Amino acid sequence: VQLQASGGGLVQPGGSLRLSCAASGSIFNINAMGWYRQAPGKQRELVATITPGGSTKYADSVKGRFTISRDNAKNTVYLQMNSLKPEDTAVYLCFAEIYGFNYWGQGTQVTVSS
Repeated sequence: VQLQASGGGLVQPGGSLRLSCAASGSIFNINAMGWYRQAPGKQRELVATITPGGSTKYADSVKGRFTISRDNAKNTVYLQMNSLKPEDTAVYLCFAEIYGFNYWGQGTQVTVSS
């Protein structure tokens, strides 16, 4: 199973970005999908998760600004990030849980700066 993330970049405070992460390979029954982020000098933080049925959870720091969604037919998860803040700067890593094991994407850099 491989996960390919895309959509990161440099954006000004208040701006928006949309991350995508597509899973490919021998895939059966993907359970939860989601995103973590890792900022320099900080612990990895769970940003958002989504179940196959569409139930979502968010970190308090992103509630109301980020929206996670998924396309089960395409094995793809998305993260719409609005009202971005400098503290959102991090490497964003996607994951897919399959039979209790998490598969990871390569990470995509998001930098929020003026």
